[in-house]
Amino acid sequence: MQKIEIKAAERRDLGKKATKQFRKEELVPGVLYGGKEVVHFTSLEKELNKLIYTPHVYLVSLDVEGKKYDAVIKDLQYHPVTDKLLHIDFLQIFEDKPIVIEIPVQLEGLAEGVKAGGKLQLEQRKLRVRGLAKDLPDEVKIDISHLGLGKTIQVGQVEFPNLEFLNAKNSVVVSVKLTRAARAAAQK
Repeated sequence: MQKIEIKAAERRDLGKKATKQFRKEELVPGVLYGGKEVVHFTSLEKELNKLIYTPHVYLVSLDVEGKKYDAVIKDLQYHPVTDKLLHIDFLQIFEDKPIVIEIPVQLEGLAEGVKAGGKLQLEQRKLRVRGLAKDLPDEVKIDISHLGLGKTIQVGQVEFPNLEFLNAKNSVVVSVKLTRAARAAAQK
């Protein structure tokens, strides 16, 4: 899994007044949970944007005034009108403890059903998985070349070494739907 480094400054003032001042200076307040102590910090909004506005999932190396922590994004809070990032929460990860994270789905191949006139539909763009940080892939690759008209691939059919999928086993990940043109061709 890809890593990205985020620089942050420790935050000592935790009240509303201080938080408003940080946001005026284009700093985003944040919290790191999961370790021995809770770490409050601020980071530049620009720096966090390259982590948030991307289809990829990253392991974060959080550098808080020289102290480094490995983490993943746990929660984001946005302004209801402007969609500006207001707050970010990270969860500290350790090599020996499994983490739960959503990983993007990547489709490979051309489905037989699409060649026959069907429409490919990706129902779930991300799958929720549990595993050790060292075993997490950048994306879950699913081969769809054998997928026929009206067929689906469910979460229970997807396998990946050292990962446990937490979505419902019968929920559909990808399907090939029959189109009107395909139905008409099949009836003739």
